[in-house]
Amino acid sequence: MSFQINDPEDIDWAYFWAKKLESKKDRSKDWNKAAPNFGKSAKKDDYHTKLIERIDVCKDDTLLDLGCGEGSITIPLAKKAKSVTGVDSAYKMLEILNEKAANDNIDNIKTIEKDLSLITLDEVGKHDIVIASRSLNGILNITETISNINEIADKYVYITLFGPNNWKLEKDFYQSIKKDYVEFPSHRYFFNILVDMGIYPNVENLNIGHEREYESIEEALESGKWRLELLDDDEKDALYKYLEDILEENENGKLSNPDDKADWVLYWWKK
Repeated sequence: MSFQINDPEDIDWAYFWAKKLESKKDRSKDWNKAAPNFGKSAKKDDYHTKLIERIDVCKDDTLLDLGCGEGSITIPLAKKAKSVTGVDSAYKMLEILNEKAANDNIDNIKTIEKDLSLITLDEVGKHDIVIASRSLNGILNITETISNINEIADKYVYITLFGPNNWKLEKDFYQSIKKDYVEFPSHRYFFNILVDMGIYPNVENLNIGHEREYESIEEALESGKWRLELLDDDEKDALYKYLEDILEENENGKLSNPDDKADWVLYWWKK
C-alpha cells in the first residue's frame, strides 16, 4: 500500500524518523560491554577536538552532557566550565568517567545514570549549555527529547548526528554478502523535525579529516565498527576477506582506506 503526499508541509518527519529506527533492529548496543575499549577507539580521529572547538563555553557556564559516555567530551569541558552534569544509561561508562575525573582532580562533574531521552527540566534544572554528542541517532521519542533539551538550555544547544558517509564501508560490505543494511535516519530528517518545532539551527560538517588507521586486520575487526555479534561465522570470514581487500598499508605503516572516515554533522542553536 502506498500513499501520496501533496504538500511537503504535511510530512510528519518525526513519524518517519521513528519508522526508520524501528526497522533498524541493530540500533541498540551493549554500552556497558563496550565501555572499557570505547575511549581507545574514540581517539582514532579528531572528533572531540573539532567539537570542543565549536562549543562556546566560559568559566561561569553550567553544562549538561547527554550520553556522556566515559567522559571524552565531559572532562575537557569541565576544565572550562563552572560545572558539568553527565548523563548516561551505561553505569560502566560513568564509572570510567568518574575515575578519570578523580585522577585529574576534577571535582565539578556530577553524573546521572539514566536514559537521556527521559531527562526533563524538573529533574536536572536549567543549564546554560546542553550537549548531545553522538547520542541522539537511536532515540525513538525524538520530538519529546528535543523539546526537553531546548527547555533545559538557557544559552546554547549542541547536537551531533551521523553524516551521510559515516557507514559507507558497512553498506558496501553488506551489499557484497547480499544482506540488507538498514541505515539510521538521515540527519536531514532531524533538520526538518527541528524546523517543524520552530527551531532553526546552524548546520555544519565537523570535517573530522583523516582516515581511521589499524595495526592489523584483527584490530579493524574489533574496532566496534562492525557489530560482530550480529554476524554468523561465515559472514565474519567474509568480513575478514573484505577488510583484507580494501585496507592497504599507508605512509604511516598502518592499514587504512580512504572511505573509512568518521562523518559527523553538528547542529547548534542559540536560545
